[in-house]
Amino acid sequence: MVEHTTAATDAIVTLDVALPGIVWGWMITLNMWAKSIGTGVVLIGVYLLKKYGDRVASVKTMMPVISFIFLNIFLLFTLLDLHQPFRMWHIFFYPHWTSAITVGAWLATIFTGIIFVMAAGKILNKINEEQYNKLMWAAFVFAIPVTLYTATIMGEASARELWQTPTELLQMALAAFIGGSATYLILGVGDRNVKRDLAIVLAVSATLSFIVYMGEYYFGAMKAEEVAATIAFVKDGGAYHTMFWLGQVMGYIVPVALVIFALRTQSNSLLALASVLALAGLWIAKHVWLVIPQLLNLS
Repeated sequence: MVEHTTAATDAIVTLDVALPGIVWGWMITLNMWAKSIGTGVVLIGVYLLKKYGDRVASVKTMMPVISFIFLNIFLLFTLLDLHQPFRMWHIFFYPHWTSAITVGAWLATIFTGIIFVMAAGKILNKINEEQYNKLMWAAFVFAIPVTLYTATIMGEASARELWQTPTELLQMALAAFIGGSATYLILGVGDRNVKRDLAIVLAVSATLSFIVYMGEYYFGAMKAEEVAATIAFVKDGGAYHTMFWLGQVMGYIVPVALVIFALRTQSNSLLALASVLALAGLWIAKHVWLVIPQLLNLS
């Protein structure tokens, strides 16, 4: 809405009116979900290579290829969600380093470049072990801030009391561990000991993530009235009650139970099932948590 114009400069002064409805929808959910897998396979892959070496040699090719695919999904839907996608080059030519979006865009671009060189080098057999290891450690370093920076963006969102940067940092890290371990379990990487380690990472990460969600669910209302009003959307009778608990059960509770049973019975199929459910539930849980704060009127 135009308030007034200044004739001398043709400047237009507008009123700051809240955008109605959901602005960050499924595209941002897919963005975060793909980023968790793209960074998680690197974080978990480096751990596997350092602990097991040649016993997981396939990870050297698998890790950068999978990461590159999901990072490009992440970047594509980030670009598509921008209100002015054709101006994205401004981030690189006119950067504002106080913006988490700018810093994240640069980090993600550099990280994706490193991953591309690793993937192409392994597929074309153009890099040796020393070069690969240097790139691998560089990728590991960049994977950490890339998987975490979205939490800063959410924390910067005005009038979104539910999104607190420290809590979201933990959830982003746990999502990456779930994404990485689940992906390798689905692909059947390694022997029994490798799968046991991956299963433990998946179960512990899912358990911790569930605990954080339950902390917000039961005690978040004590923090602020806005949080209480937001959590009401997933309480009994809330619009997202069923979807919230579907994500919690599918993404965290059932996978943990399946992992425990699979480790006792040494069942690879149960581990794969737990991983598929964890990835599906992760998407649902992320989507609910992204949408519900946006359902509140900001005035």
